[in-house]
Formats: sequence, C-alpha cells, structure tokens
Amino acid sequence: MLSGCELVAIVPSLDLVRAKAFYQEVLHLHFIEDDGFALVFRVHHAMLRVVKMPEFEPAAFTLLGWEVPEIAAAVQELAAAGVTFERYGWFAQDELNIWTAPNGSKVAWFKDPDGNTLSLSQHAIG
Repeated sequence: MLSGCELVAIVPSLDLVRAKAFYQEVLHLHFIEDDGFALVFRVHHAMLRVVKMPEFEPAAFTLLGWEVPEIAAAVQELAAAGVTFERYGWFAQDELNIWTAPNGSKVAWFKDPDGNTLSLSQHAIG
C-alpha cells in the first residue's frame, strides 16, 4: 500500500533557529517553509520535518541517514563545514571515522545540534 507513496521523515529539535541553520547551511538541504509546527525541507523525493519539541532525549541510535555515492568525499566535505564525525569504541573505524561492515558497506555517524544521530552510508549492495 505505501510502497508508491513519498516518505516523510521527522526529527525533533529544541531550537528551530539552530536546527534551520544546520540543516540548510551545513547540510545544504532545500528549505521549503516554517509551517508553524515544523521546519519543512525537501530531500530528493522525500520531505524532512524538523519538529519543535519542548523537551526530548536524543535516541541512542541513528534517526536519519543519507545514502551517498562516495562516503569518503562526503565525510570530508561535511567535516570541512564543521561537522564532527563520531568515533565509537566497539568496532574499527578508519581515519575519517568511517566503519566498514563485513559485507563492504560503509557508514559514518554525526550529530545534529540537538544530539540526534545522523549517518552517511555507502552500501555495497544497492
């Protein structure tokens, strides 16, 4: 039923001004509007809604991710824009903080200003 419908992703934020600057100016997402409930961005064929919350605890897992064609280049570009990539102690990551899965897929994680974990991935099988 939903396989032909567009996906809407929702991310919480405590500070929409700070979130807008990050998602628009650092990640270069296309800002559509502030509809009074959320900041609305267009991300390829999907909609991202950054919703103002009075309080929340960031999830301990990846909330939102992007499939990129060349992960090392994407990590370097975002790092140059001030994004810090996470280094975890329970698996090996390279010098760019990219983890390579046993099947060859690659993932790098970073946080938005509210502490939500986001990721870049380059999957071996697509």
